Amino acid sequence: MKLFRASAVVGSFTMLSRVLGFVREILFAAALGSGPIAEIFLVAFRFPNLFRRWFAEGAFNAAFLPIYAQKLEEDGQEAANNFASETLSSLILVLIVFVLAVELAMPWLMVALAPGFLDDPDLFAKAILFTQITTPYILFMSLTAMLSGVLNAHNKFGAAAFAPVVLNIIFIAILVRPGVDPAQTALNLTYGAIVSGALQVVIVWFALRKMGITLRLPRPRLSNDMRKLLRLGIPGAIAAGAVQINMVVSQAFASFQDGAIAWLNYADRLYQLPLGVVGVAMGVALLPALSRNVRSGDHRQALDSQNEALVLASAFTLPAAAALFVLPVFFVEGLYMRGAFTADDAVAVAKAVAVYAWGLPAFIMIKVFAPGFFARQNTKTPMLIASFSMVINIVLGAILFLQMGFIGLAIATSIAGWANGLILGYVLWRRGHFVPDMRLASSLMRVIAAAGIMGISLWLMAPALREALSFLPFWYFSSAVILAAIGIVIYLCAAIALRVISIKQIRSAFRRG
Repeated sequence: MKLFRASAVVGSFTMLSRVLGFVREILFAAALGSGPIAEIFLVAFRFPNLFRRWFAEGAFNAAFLPIYAQKLEEDGQEAANNFASETLSSLILVLIVFVLAVELAMPWLMVALAPGFLDDPDLFAKAILFTQITTPYILFMSLTAMLSGVLNAHNKFGAAAFAPVVLNIIFIAILVRPGVDPAQTALNLTYGAIVSGALQVVIVWFALRKMGITLRLPRPRLSNDMRKLLRLGIPGAIAAGAVQINMVVSQAFASFQDGAIAWLNYADRLYQLPLGVVGVAMGVALLPALSRNVRSGDHRQALDSQNEALVLASAFTLPAAAALFVLPVFFVEGLYMRGAFTADDAVAVAKAVAVYAWGLPAFIMIKVFAPGFFARQNTKTPMLIASFSMVINIVLGAILFLQMGFIGLAIATSIAGWANGLILGYVLWRRGHFVPDMRLASSLMRVIAAAGIMGISLWLMAPALREALSFLPFWYFSSAVILAAIGIVIYLCAAIALRVISIKQIRSAFRRG
């Protein structure tokens, strides 16, 4: 129940962020569509955003949080604060040097990030400028992640989960009145990213101060604790960021096809809703719980937490995957098709959405299984597995892109995700850290059945619903929203009937514990 409540706190704020993110993407699609300006902004924002997802969604905490939790449990708050302060000052120094190096190297880095832009010197120059502006976002988001790790170790999830909402609020404010010049709109968004990053640091800093935790900035030094953090953190960053690295690889290939970067981005936004709300929330909440179980030697509870996380994550993501798989065009048209976003864009994005939908359960598995290693301060094994999945993605992406265009990149990403998730689960099982018993199998089968009932129901009623609502203004959007609401009701009824989830659990998620 504690894991369910913690996940609900993170998930609720993440849901708010993702919903606002949808509003942002709708406005962005209407203003910039899938044209070249849209693509260069997406390249510029994806680079620092890659680090946001690595750090803010688990990678840094995978190394930092278990060590901090150990200090807190064994040596007390003061020792934990000293470790956090030492980490903070070292992190600031490393990130300032890194950001400056990236700024200077950006003309060469852009060749790797978007080689397809080389054919248009003006486009290539704008991509370099925009990415140089957004790069300091890496510094702000890394600091936010580190401070959030301290909050999470004390079972305080709200401020850290709320902080990303600021980005979407600022972007929406810019896109509400985008202006006549698309390039100026995109430039305003790059500056908006920097402002939002600074504000997010402020939010989590004040949350720490409210708890009575004050961190200092001692002189950075390579102490034993810092060596341990680096030893765990570097492999952890690679392991937890495998999906994002795969996305960057896909972006590099996609830059050779007009519109492909934007199409994959819009598809990514759709499947990221359930992945962010459930997978990220479960991963963030699961790691502190597993770390405490492992440190106290309660292996039975650790196994139960792992299984509970897998069932809960599946219960909330499989229905989303089913809906996106059976009706991708329906949802893409409803959410995006207006302004500069055309019907041809909708068809292209829908193809990618359908592919990502069957990869979604794998991406969720990664979020649930990776903490099983991180809680035991093992980041090397997930790194090796993630590296293998990245090789699969790169090789398959290159082959399938030449044969099928951008849709081949989505297929390669989903296959690589399945390889990563399944191997993580297998290795945990072999080491006795994951025991898939009959109760787990029964729960998962009931989840699949409930999701299947919902998916088939939506597929049957969608055409008639859209026709019945065709008299309304914005009827594509209205029908998509109403169908999603109907799907939620159908799934909840099926899930309760099949005993996937109980009304007591739903109430518990929103009760202060």
